[in-house]
Amino acid sequence: METMHELIPFAKEMLSQKPNRKMVKLYMLGSVLAFFGVVIGLVEAVCSPFSSQASLEDEEDKNKPVAAREQQQQLQKREDLAQAKGKAQAALQRALVTRQHAS
Repeated sequence: METMHELIPFAKEMLSQKPNRKMVKLYMLGSVLAFFGVVIGLVEAVCSPFSSQASLEDEEDKNKPVAAREQQQQLQKREDLAQAKGKAQAALQRALVTRQHAS
């Protein structure tokens, strides 16, 4: 609100001094850019609920492959443990069989 009170006297002073064309063009360019900034801000404010919902869905999609990879790694570890256990049992049985034949 303070800037509006400062802007009005500034505009009156500019108009009373009859600024040259370059300065008018520069202020017009600044005004147009400021207007576009306001419009873009309003569009962003209106569309932000929709984009935040889409970003939540994207994050969920990103988390799914990570969870699937973790689950696959756990299954691989279980299979490796089962194979190691099977090899250990086979080795134990071979040792028992050779021991019985030796006795």
